[in-house]
Amino acid sequence: MKVHQQIIKNEFEELDLQLDFKPSIFLLFVSPGFKNTEGFISKLKSKFPDTIITGCSTSGEIADVSVMDDSIVLNAILFEKTKLKVETFPIEHSSKSLEVGQFLYDSLYDRDLQHLLVLSDGLHVNGAELVKGLTLDHDTQISVTGGLAGDGTAFENTFIIHDDKILEKQIVGIGFYGNELKVGYSSKGGWDSFGIERTVTKSDENILYELDGEPALDLYKTFLGPQKAKELPGSGLLFPLSLREDESKKAVVRTILAVNEEDKSLTFAGSLPQGSNVRMMKANMDRLIDGAEKSALESNELNDQTQFALLISCVGRRLVLKQMVEEEVEVVREVLGSKAIISGFYSYGELAPFGKFEACRLHNQTMTITTFSE
Repeated sequence: MKVHQQIIKNEFEELDLQLDFKPSIFLLFVSPGFKNTEGFISKLKSKFPDTIITGCSTSGEIADVSVMDDSIVLNAILFEKTKLKVETFPIEHSSKSLEVGQFLYDSLYDRDLQHLLVLSDGLHVNGAELVKGLTLDHDTQISVTGGLAGDGTAFENTFIIHDDKILEKQIVGIGFYGNELKVGYSSKGGWDSFGIERTVTKSDENILYELDGEPALDLYKTFLGPQKAKELPGSGLLFPLSLREDESKKAVVRTILAVNEEDKSLTFAGSLPQGSNVRMMKANMDRLIDGAEKSALESNELNDQTQFALLISCVGRRLVLKQMVEEEVEVVREVLGSKAIISGFYSYGELAPFGKFEACRLHNQTMTITTFSE
């Protein structure tokens, strides 16, 4: 396995990668603010017509221990002992998320499949239903990780890259095949719950209408206060919900994507089933950084020879950590060591199992790490 990383800051920059190998895949993490992305990937495709080109828009790009905006972070990776296959499917509406997840898994499944990496539209998908489709009655020894594309804090347009095209309302999956691939993964948060636990009394998939019989948006605004309420949905990233579907399942975090003043509803990145229980959450900066470290330690237990580490962290964490944001990447570097190439992006949702041989789940507000080596 060979990896070359390059940061592109200027649309007119000459595409000189100086590679001494032919990549199997280009993974691109692209700022929505980068001008002429189509022109860049068109040049890349013309120079490397047989290489898989994929990636997504971000709420911040990660390269080594730096967090950036207005750039493209390019990762050229040669898998010498592992075969790759890529598939994309459109998702016109969040109600189709489960079946799209099933289509994607079925199209990539093979008895040699070791890992599935999924990058999705970040605004028109129900991430929890997507994950359900990716994992429904499937072999949990085939690990699934990935994330939802970002758009800074604008929540207007996210996109996926496939070959020389920029695609909206799409999902891409990359299958990794062969016994020589080692993959590690983990997802940790670090948020504190507060206030009383409330019951979801009215919802429709990822749209929350009522908590304890009261309009969800009105109740949520009382927690935020007048100023933060005016800044929704962006300010909602600072106050996610902890969701517990039942006593048998671990709690997951859900982040707001949109608000509707007319029906007083909140739209989240994943489902909030009726009858489930939620609590408000707030940030603790030390615990967020500790969470990133724990995620690195757990992924290292599954793969202690990391050559490439993919970090997908929630945009809400970036907003909370502010100028300290690079500290959560630095602690990952300290755990994984100096040889691993680190890249990734800030997202609208993260996909990963809780532990080894467990099914993938949708997370929000976590640092999710996937490590690769051959």
